[in-house]
Amino acid sequence: MAAPDPHQAADPEAVKRHPTLFRAIRQRKNPKLRRTDITVTDERAVKRAVKAASLGNAMEWFDFGIYSYLAVTLGHVFFPSGNDTTQLLSSFATFAVAFLVRPLGGMFFGPMGDRIGRKKVLALTMIMMAVGTFAIGVIPSHDTIGLWAPALLIFFRLVQGFSTGGEYGGASTFIAEYAPDKRRGYFGSFLEFGTLAGYVGAAGLVTALTAILDSGQMEAWGWRIPFLVAGPLGLVGLHLRLRLDETPAFQKLEGGTAHATEAADGVETTTKGDLAEIFRQYWPTLILCICLVGAYNITDYMLLSYLPTYLSDELGYSETHGLLVLLVVMLFLMLIISQVGKLSDRFGRRPLLMTGMLGFFFLSLPAFLLIRQGGIPAITTGMLMLGLSLVCMLGTMSAALPALFPTHVRYGSLSVGYNLSASLFGGTTPLVITALISWSGTNLMPAYYAMAAALVGVIAVACMKETAQQPLAGSPPSVETEEEAAELAAARTPDPRF
Repeated sequence: MAAPDPHQAADPEAVKRHPTLFRAIRQRKNPKLRRTDITVTDERAVKRAVKAASLGNAMEWFDFGIYSYLAVTLGHVFFPSGNDTTQLLSSFATFAVAFLVRPLGGMFFGPMGDRIGRKKVLALTMIMMAVGTFAIGVIPSHDTIGLWAPALLIFFRLVQGFSTGGEYGGASTFIAEYAPDKRRGYFGSFLEFGTLAGYVGAAGLVTALTAILDSGQMEAWGWRIPFLVAGPLGLVGLHLRLRLDETPAFQKLEGGTAHATEAADGVETTTKGDLAEIFRQYWPTLILCICLVGAYNITDYMLLSYLPTYLSDELGYSETHGLLVLLVVMLFLMLIISQVGKLSDRFGRRPLLMTGMLGFFFLSLPAFLLIRQGGIPAITTGMLMLGLSLVCMLGTMSAALPALFPTHVRYGSLSVGYNLSASLFGGTTPLVITALISWSGTNLMPAYYAMAAALVGVIAVACMKETAQQPLAGSPPSVETEEEAAELAAARTPDPRF
């Protein structure tokens, strides 16, 4: 957006007396933009970047999804026999443990991605994530090695969590910096398409195994299969990521592909991603990011991770029943998520995010009352009400969050903010809801918890700036065609003096 003309705000007589000064002010606010400053994206390269980033995200949520969907079985395998609720709480506590180290992973990998590049760090996180998940699949049970079983489970969950700390911030940054400004929402939505694909893959595999195997076979060896699948998936994702070039924004940050002109003066020229700088200079934006991600993560994990356990543990349905309904809902969301991304490009990030937050605030209680009634139509309707609210955030958040921070600290700031919030609010969601239900005696607690999160989200969205169709902070404009670049450069050329 062009800056306002200083002539409109200043005294006309002062403008006449000091024309050179006001011309300098005008050029400073709206500097010359040369063609070399503008990035013209290669659609094939953008699609390769989206595919590689989305596959990694799909793998991350496949890993976390299978753990969530096998929570009851894993409680029996890895923790001493006794009270079923205690085993389930132990299993969810181990699920939450991975989130305790995610901020540490974000603080480690995020600034590294701002220093050495997005591509190298995303390849490293992919390797660590695949190793951690595959290793869980080969841990002996508690009956075989005693307390070493939960100890090893916790250790490899920590490896998963640490690597995941650098995954979302890097993947969303990668897509945002590759995508043209006017289609960032559309391309960013495929990152969360990967989220749903990971959950669908996990739910589909666990559902198939649960249908084919009896509970004894599942506890003996069937639960290992989904974890072992992560190894080959990780190799495929690593291959795709290593084939990519570094993002255009990061290349320009390092001065590798463009010459700076007046319009590039505002583009950062250092790749030092300093944690102290992030906390010192960007703490208000960091708090905004934490609130947005907290509201989004609580509702996300409540619906996509916890709900099948809720249906089986609280309402007495079979595990297969809950997973099948959730599978149908997620497949429907996958069909429409890219359209939500397009809507965010057209109407803005804030309207779509506000719709999702208000949806959870007003619809959570009616949705859970429907789910509690039972029967496939009521449960499916309730889940769809929550799912349509969630997809407004899923299709928008991965374009909105990277735009909060400038290029030279984007990976680090987003990784820190996202993972602090995910640690505090996301991974603890199943544990907190289970504990709240046990404490209060009402199984409507998930609805109340989601409503509280949505209220925080509404306030956060009201405080954020609109960033749709605008260049990323600290980066020059990014367009799709040479013609668009020429038009943009011409539009930003200052008027001649005479």
